[in-house]
Amino acid sequence: MDERMEVFLELYRKQPSEEIRDLEERAKRDQVPIIRRGTRDLIGYLLRTNKPKQVLEVGTAVGYSALYMLENLPENSGITTVEKVPMRLTEAKKNFARLDPEGRINLREGDATEVLKDLVEEGKKFDFIFMDAAKGQYLNFLPNVLELLEEGGLLVTDNILHEGDILESRYAVTRRDRTIHSRMRDYLKALTDHPKLETICLPLGDGMTLSRKMED
Repeated sequence: MDERMEVFLELYRKQPSEEIRDLEERAKRDQVPIIRRGTRDLIGYLLRTNKPKQVLEVGTAVGYSALYMLENLPENSGITTVEKVPMRLTEAKKNFARLDPEGRINLREGDATEVLKDLVEEGKKFDFIFMDAAKGQYLNFLPNVLELLEEGGLLVTDNILHEGDILESRYAVTRRDRTIHSRMRDYLKALTDHPKLETICLPLGDGMTLSRKMED
C-alpha cells in the first residue's frame, strides 16, 4: 500500500530541481539518510507559505535538505545548518559550493549542543527551525532551540516515530534502542506540554511534529 501510494503521489508532487533530484539519488545510493519525500513536500509547502527570513537546520548530512529548502525560500532568506560528522561535512561543502554559489547557506561545524549555545550567545534568531539530527539528543537541544526560535516561529522535528519503535513498549524494542525510545517520548511530552508551544504530531514519513511558538 505504501509503495503504491508513493507511486500515485509522485504524479502530483511539486518536483524539485534536477540538481536536487540527482543529489537525492546519490544520497540513496550511498546510503546517506535524508528526509523522505512526504516530509520534504510538507517542509517545502511550509516554507513557501510562511516565507521565513532565517532558517536553522540541526543536522546537515550532505546538504540535501538545506539545498531543497533554499529552493523554496525567498531570495532574501538565509539558512544556517549544523553538522559535526567529518565525512558528511566534506560532501556538504562540495554540494554547497556547487549549488549555492551565492553563499546563502551558512554551514556551522561542530557538535550541535555547542553550536546552539554559540548561536544563543551571538543573539541569533530564527523564524523556522528544522530538527533532524541525533534523535536521542532532541530533548537536550530543545532549551537552546526554543531560545533561538522567534515568537510566532515554527519548529519542525523529523523522525519522531523512529521507524515505528516509538509505538512499541520500552521492552519490545532492542536494548540498544531503549534510550532513544524513552528520550523521544520525553521529547514529545515536552513539546506537547510546553506552555509556549502549540504542537501537532503527524504520521508523515517517519513521523514529524510542527510546533508554533506562541506570542505573548
